[in-house]
Amino acid sequence: MNHVRNLAEVTLADELDAGGKGANLGELAAAGFGVPDGFVVLRTAFRDALARGHVTDRLAELHQRSLDVVDDPAELAMVCEELQQLVRKTGMPSSLREPVLREYHRMGEDIPVAVRSSATGEDSSGASFAGMNASFTNITGDQALPARIVDCWASVFSPRAVSYRAGRGFTDEPEIAVVVQRMIGAERSGVVFTADPRTGDRARVVVEASFGLGESVVSGAVEPDTYEVAKENHRVLDSRIGSKAAAIVRGDDGADQRVGLSVEQRASRVLADDELVELVRLSCAIEQHYGYPQDIEWAMAGDQLWIVQARPVTTLGQAIDGDGQREGNVLVTGLAAAPGVATGRARALTSPESGKQLREGEVLVAPMTNPDWLPTLRKASAVVTDSGGMTCHAAIVARELGVPCVVGTGNATRVLATGTMITVDGKAGIVRAGATTEMRERLPDTPTAAVVTTGTRLYVNLAMPDQAERVAEAPVDGVGLLRAEFMLTEALGGHHPKALLERGQHQSFVDKMAESLSRITRAFAPRPVIYRATDLRSNEFRGLEGGQDHEPVESNPMIGYRGCYRYIREPEVFDLELRVLALVREQYPNLHLMVPFVRTKWELQSCLEQIDRSKLGRQRGMQRWIMAEVPSVLYWLPEYLGLGIDGVSIGSNDLTQLILGVDRDSAACAELFDEADPAVLDAIGTIVSTARRLGAHTSLCGQAPSARPELVDHLVRWGISSVSVNPDAILPVRTALAAAERRMLLARARQARPNDERSPERPAGWNA
Repeated sequence: MNHVRNLAEVTLADELDAGGKGANLGELAAAGFGVPDGFVVLRTAFRDALARGHVTDRLAELHQRSLDVVDDPAELAMVCEELQQLVRKTGMPSSLREPVLREYHRMGEDIPVAVRSSATGEDSSGASFAGMNASFTNITGDQALPARIVDCWASVFSPRAVSYRAGRGFTDEPEIAVVVQRMIGAERSGVVFTADPRTGDRARVVVEASFGLGESVVSGAVEPDTYEVAKENHRVLDSRIGSKAAAIVRGDDGADQRVGLSVEQRASRVLADDELVELVRLSCAIEQHYGYPQDIEWAMAGDQLWIVQARPVTTLGQAIDGDGQREGNVLVTGLAAAPGVATGRARALTSPESGKQLREGEVLVAPMTNPDWLPTLRKASAVVTDSGGMTCHAAIVARELGVPCVVGTGNATRVLATGTMITVDGKAGIVRAGATTEMRERLPDTPTAAVVTTGTRLYVNLAMPDQAERVAEAPVDGVGLLRAEFMLTEALGGHHPKALLERGQHQSFVDKMAESLSRITRAFAPRPVIYRATDLRSNEFRGLEGGQDHEPVESNPMIGYRGCYRYIREPEVFDLELRVLALVREQYPNLHLMVPFVRTKWELQSCLEQIDRSKLGRQRGMQRWIMAEVPSVLYWLPEYLGLGIDGVSIGSNDLTQLILGVDRDSAACAELFDEADPAVLDAIGTIVSTARRLGAHTSLCGQAPSARPELVDHLVRWGISSVSVNPDAILPVRTALAAAERRMLLARARQARPNDERSPERPAGWNA
């Protein structure tokens, strides 16, 4: 594995492996900002070195011990000393030393470099980790560089680092990357805050500057110059000249050296107005790139301005006094994914494994979620994600759970600091600072209000058994889309299904899956429950234990190895689901099967033959449905129905994606994703009319009917058999269906008697 990567090849997406500092620097370099040349020793190198040294288990034991004694300074110091000795004794393996030195020599021979820690979560909005882990400057030579990298590794186990992480809820074993950069012979340096860290005023930029290297400023060794500049017009509002008694420079021996400054230098201004304005403009451009105020370290060598570090300002976003950030200020915006308003403390997490840190009532803030996040999502009062569209995993689950959700914010994990009180408005797609006086808005637990009867059946989309009893009390005609993915991942216990088969543990999966499925079919009986077979994509399956051994690596898994084609390629896995369905149907025959993502006739035919050979296929009365998601269905549908398909459910999310060529999970392309686009409507109308003509049931599952009420009129006019919606949309969509049916009946009645104003009930000769 390549554990060393050039900074130019790193972006924010690599934060998990490159750490916060490395990811930020790589992002800036890729965006064209002046960042000194360098490379990152990824966190995988740290893990690999410990594994090669056979100390992983012992480190885990000691780390847990350090958390247990975190409130006992003396005991903590002893445990941390043993932890650090283990890391240093392990050292850097030769397999890593070679690529590290190769990258070092690429930058030049025996050039001085800075070696800085870049821990996972470091330089994020939740915690800056400033000064917690080790950093070294002016390091030179093939012996010193690897030694300092190991020192950075060991520093994650220092007492102050362990205490800092524990105090902020970071209890997982630490992992660390290391950034190595060419040293800048800085004549002037300092820090820029693109919002005033004292007041939260985002209209002001605060600049600190001193002579020499930036360590004198960030360490507090000198009193720097402080300048305040208006962000809007870059007007200098205030200049305070600090008493700069000394500067840190590189000495003749290559080490940092503190030198005294003359009386004249101490009182002189570090930056002229034109230099200050240039620095502010560059800093504002960096803030605009990230979308949130930044804490930026800079250095000037001659006329060249360099950016040596950037991270979110961690003190903003909370309600404070003065003219700065207040309660109610919008912190992030995104796509409104699930309605409702909820207030709670933010908890920024990066992986489902860290979900145990989320406490009841907190708001989950994550890059994105997948089925492995389900236990965490159940505890969240609201959900906010960096990426994703209206049909992403987080949005779907949040709507079913009835919790507010905002997705596609782009920067929530950098902006919303863990512990910050926030309010999530899932209907408006915004997250505000602080608590609001509004009560949390949620759907009624059991929407049993009087509803009108409709000719078009209204089904519900469901995924989680623990919601079944509540949703079954709603005025719905059954489950039109039962997603298997969430039940499946829970039943698998985090393991890939092939891994279970290899170990002969598949019966436990069948039993757990049948138990979950029975809970749903029992709650809705005798109403139909249409079970959509598993449609996890390869990237989601790879996240399961053993998944990397069985899953292909695809650049676009959304249109890759999934659905019907997967069943005929892996019949042994599909047979597990068929066994579950047969077992449940013996007691609850209201269960039916739907095959997703059908591309061609031959694959569907092969899949149906496999079903027919199974115990499930021999059970009477089971309906076979397919999802209409791939545009090829417009051509193949008569052939599909000729194979014995009873019903067609239109997956409007995937169908829209493939007709318009828009990744439905992409926040960047969200405005292009339109289920009411004429091309999409024409396809839906064709599918409904073809199925009706050939005597098959038709349904539509997706957000379209609730998000685009005008679509309901089209569906009713085309004669669709049913509509399946999320629980939050049951009442409004049923009302819309009833209104659409009345309008259609009225229009037909008027067409039948265009020139006769008499009502059929009026007696002949009767006049109003």
